[in-house]
Amino acid sequence: MSDRFYRRLSEITGESNIMTDEPMNRHTSFRIGGPADYFITPESTVQLCETIELCRSFGVDYIVLGNGSNVLVSDKGYRGAVIQIQKNLCGIRVDNDRIYVEAGALLSKISSVAVSESLTGFEFASGIPGTFGGAVLMNAGAYGGEMKDVLESADVFKPGEGIVEVSCSELKLGYRTSIIKHSDWIVIGGVIKLQKGNKAEIEKRIEELKAERNEKQPLDVPSAGSAFKRPEGYFAGKLIMDAGLKGYSIGGAAVSEKHCGFLVNKGGATAADMKKLFNEIIDIVRKKFGVKLEPEVRFIGEFEE
Repeated sequence: MSDRFYRRLSEITGESNIMTDEPMNRHTSFRIGGPADYFITPESTVQLCETIELCRSFGVDYIVLGNGSNVLVSDKGYRGAVIQIQKNLCGIRVDNDRIYVEAGALLSKISSVAVSESLTGFEFASGIPGTFGGAVLMNAGAYGGEMKDVLESADVFKPGEGIVEVSCSELKLGYRTSIIKHSDWIVIGGVIKLQKGNKAEIEKRIEELKAERNEKQPLDVPSAGSAFKRPEGYFAGKLIMDAGLKGYSIGGAAVSEKHCGFLVNKGGATAADMKKLFNEIIDIVRKKFGVKLEPEVRFIGEFEE
C-alpha cells in the first residue's frame, strides 16, 4: 500500500472518505466479497474525476461502483481502489419533463421523484436495484422498457480528456450493453426525458410491477438480480429450469427455487461457490441445449477457473 498514494488521495477526498482493506460483502447485493485495498466515497464530481486521474498516474487499478447490485467480488477482494458513488453523488433535479440526475442516484429514487412530478415513462425501472450510472452502462431494462427509451444524454468522464456530454444515440445502447461498457468512460450524470401523465395511473402501474416482482423474484435473499443475459430466442431462466437445475446449489450459492434466472446466496456463500455455480450452469445448459449463457453479472477481482 503506497503511503504517497494515500496522502495524495486524502488531499482530494479527505481521510473520512477513504477506507482501507474494506470488506466488499458490505457493499454488494450478493453479500459476498473480500477486502478492497481502498474504498473511496468522493463527495463531488471534481473529487471523483481527480481520484480516477490519481489512480491512473500511480498505476492503481480502479473500478467505479454504484449500488453493488450487479457484481460478484472475489473472496480475495480487489487489489486496487473501489470508488463508490451511490453514497454522495446522487443528486436529482426536475425541470418540466426532464430529470437531471447524478450517476449515483438510485433508480427507485428517480422513479419516486418522477411520480411526485406526475411524469410517466420510468415505471419499468422502479424496482431495478441499481443506480443511474450502472443503468446507462448496461442499458438496464425490465417489463418492456429500457434506459434507451428515456435517456436523452449522459455526461461522461473520459480519463485524460475531461467531462463531455454524449447523446443517447452516440452511446450505442443495445441489449445490456453500451459504448461505455467497452471503454474507460465513466458516467457522471445525465438527463432523462419523460412525459406528463396521470399520477394515480403511474402509481397504479408501479404497484402492479412491484406485486409481479414480489410474486416471481426471490427478493428476500441476497442476489444480483438476473444472473444471465437473455439468449436470442430463449429465456435464460427457462433453460436453467429445463436443465433440471432448479434449486441446484454449490456451498451457499444456489439457483433460486422461485425464479431460475436468479442465483442467490442462501447463507454463507463464497465468491468461489458462486463463480463455480455460474460455470456449471453455463456448461450444463450448453451441453443440453447448445445455447451458451452469458453472465449479466460483472466479476471483480481474481477468480480461479
